[in-house]
Amino acid sequence: MASDFSSSKPIYRQIAEQLFKKIVRLEMKPGEKLPSVRDLAVETKVNPNTIQRTYAEMERMGVVEMRRGQGTFVVEKTDMIDELKQKMRTDVIRQFVRNMEELGLSKQEMLSELDRYLQEGEPNEY
Repeated sequence: MASDFSSSKPIYRQIAEQLFKKIVRLEMKPGEKLPSVRDLAVETKVNPNTIQRTYAEMERMGVVEMRRGQGTFVVEKTDMIDELKQKMRTDVIRQFVRNMEELGLSKQEMLSELDRYLQEGEPNEY
């Protein structure tokens, strides 16, 4: 897991987002145990309290469950994982649209640009 964090949002939230991506891609399966707080803190080079906060936030959202004395596990409710995936999709699309609107593109121009990008791939850098 990457430990290069942006200063634009809290580290615990960035770690949660990385874990969410692994969960929705099924790299971490329903019922699977997450790394211990200590292990993930070492891996990400952050304070264990940050990882504890990450796991608490993920539990509050219903994506993981903490079992006393056993650890933290991905929920086995696949509908919750599907909801998370849909929310993440919507967030990415919302940010894309905002960015394109800031550039002054209309909805039709956004669709045309997206279609062109998907057909041709990434253009050469400027």
